[in-house]
Amino acid sequence: MPAHVPLSRPAVLLGASLLCIASVACAPKNSTNPNASGGSTASPCAHPKTVKPGVLTIATDDPAFSPWMINNKPTNGKGFESAVAYAVAQKMGFPKGKVTWTREPFNASYQPGPKNFDFDINQISISAKRAQAVTFSEGYYTVEQAIITLKDSPYADSTSLSDFKNATLGAQVGTTSLDAILDTIKTSKQPQVFDDTNLAKTALLNHQVDGIVTDLPTAFEISAVQIPGSTIVGKFQSTTGTPEQFGLLFQKGDPLVRCADQALTALKSNGTLARIQNRWLSRTSNSPTLTP
Repeated sequence: MPAHVPLSRPAVLLGASLLCIASVACAPKNSTNPNASGGSTASPCAHPKTVKPGVLTIATDDPAFSPWMINNKPTNGKGFESAVAYAVAQKMGFPKGKVTWTREPFNASYQPGPKNFDFDINQISISAKRAQAVTFSEGYYTVEQAIITLKDSPYADSTSLSDFKNATLGAQVGTTSLDAILDTIKTSKQPQVFDDTNLAKTALLNHQVDGIVTDLPTAFEISAVQIPGSTIVGKFQSTTGTPEQFGLLFQKGDPLVRCADQALTALKSNGTLARIQNRWLSRTSNSPTLTP
């Protein structure tokens, strides 16, 4: 019999088991048990934390205008932003029955503080200033601005932004359309500022302004449906250095934005976002571009 008898295999396993129990550290690192000390590789978007557990709450303005929402009913899935919202929700794991809507005024959406929604979709342009108080997803639409006048306006046949140098233009308060008048068109007269687009349209009809500035899809809806006697003079990009984009708006620092970004990336990659845009915003490609 040898002088040193090796430990039997069962004895070795028993010793290892006792060490595991003592250290509570033998769970594999890829365990999906959230209580395991090795952590979890389960996607943080698999069960995202929302304002109302198990439900995705989306905000938009009231009224919500075409072509972004049809008939002011975001729940019907019709209109560019309604369709985008439901497509993003689906990719995030929220079918239509698990989506609820709430109303949030445009200017209130990007104010600091807690939100009663998971994200807001309301033609909100991503900007560094707004991002100090809220968090944006990646962009879902690249924005062009447009100038609308009445068809009998002396500005109706303008071909450049410089033609509007002495015009009185109007836009909704707090919008990048208003910024465009100040920073890109640079009119010599102070722009007229309105609480909402409806008031701007009324001012145009009453000849209180020579023209109004809105994003291009809204301009098409106004000229084709809401003010038949109006025309889109042309479109232009704001001189911000980078293309202006609309983004989904979240409460500052909300980790849910990562899940929305994943959803948007997938929708861009598989062509869904382009198909939604072609369906609801196809008319916007056929307007003239205003030179500087």
